[in-house]
Amino acid sequence: MNENQNLTTINRASGAAMGFVIAAFIFAALIVIVKLSVRVPAIDADRDATIASALFEIHTNEMASLENAGWIDRQRGIVRLPIATALNLAASEWQNPAQARADLISRVKKANAPLPKQPAKPNLFE
Repeated sequence: MNENQNLTTINRASGAAMGFVIAAFIFAALIVIVKLSVRVPAIDADRDATIASALFEIHTNEMASLENAGWIDRQRGIVRLPIATALNLAASEWQNPAQARADLISRVKKANAPLPKQPAKPNLFE
């Protein structure tokens, strides 16, 4: 009986080991199947498109600012001019340097002057 008990113990141990090996093989096969069949997009897959559209918008706005005149501060009378227009205007004004310097100083003082105080809004609870 002693040999039968040993054979039964050996058979159980080898059966358990064989079951573990089969379970590990099935688990590994399932992992490979899932890995090959499921495609997960990258976390930042659309990052390139977002950056490209943002850069295009920035470039478009910069070009519009360089090529078109517009107000920077209407209250102080500060405008944005295209580069060619600004160069032509500066060249024509500096034909008389003394007058151009005086105009420039007055424009700087006007641009740096404090804005007039806005009237206080009435309080809704009074």
